[in-house]
Amino acid sequence: MSLRFEEIDWRPTPLGDISLRRRRYPSSGDDVYEVKLGDEFLMSSLFTAGEIALARLGLARSAQSELDVVVGGLGLGYTAQAALDDVRVRSLIVVEALGEVIGWHERGLVPLGEGLSSDPRCRLVQGDFFRMAGDPRGLDPEEPGRRFHAILLDIDHSPQHVLHPHHAALYRPAGLRVLADRLHPDGVFALWSNDPPDDQFTSVLAQVFAEPEAHVVEFDNPLQGGTAANTVYVARKRAATHVS
Repeated sequence: MSLRFEEIDWRPTPLGDISLRRRRYPSSGDDVYEVKLGDEFLMSSLFTAGEIALARLGLARSAQSELDVVVGGLGLGYTAQAALDDVRVRSLIVVEALGEVIGWHERGLVPLGEGLSSDPRCRLVQGDFFRMAGDPRGLDPEEPGRRFHAILLDIDHSPQHVLHPHHAALYRPAGLRVLADRLHPDGVFALWSNDPPDDQFTSVLAQVFAEPEAHVVEFDNPLQGGTAANTVYVARKRAATHVS
């Protein structure tokens, strides 16, 4: 039987102190895993609908029969696992800034860690997604310049509420164009946000990508009662045009 509360790991990082905690909720008897950065809650296994929907909605927009996918942000692994649940996914790179978070998965300290670490299609890469996206070498350290069929991003709270100031540039037209260069023609970019749909950001997406959509993902909130919601933005890279 689990303890009512347990701090599984705590580490100092360049972004602040990060901790992995597990608590048992008496009402359900379930163990819930939580991640905090400093005093701020980053994620909880109690609320995973948005992370799962990010993968499902994003990959649903692709018509390809085989998919090479990048997930930006590992967290507790729910987006990565949902991507691997799509049988079309032949390779998945998960870019995570904090080696400590990758270590949790490799050591089996989080529920999905062992499965992700042992799946031959999945590779966990430590790196700054935002800097890698802007680097000519791209998002795969083993294959510079590689392109992908989908990029699924879940790092910041929203395009307006970022974890680090240098992240903000990616959500502007120039940053999104650089990200689009990492995609095959007709490739998909999907983004998780904790904020309601933002018409201004959808307009920015439309300057770079085709057919941007903002999906509201509702889920039960047992802590406060009622429901809560996340937003998943999905857009498609315009196919290359050929001039004869």
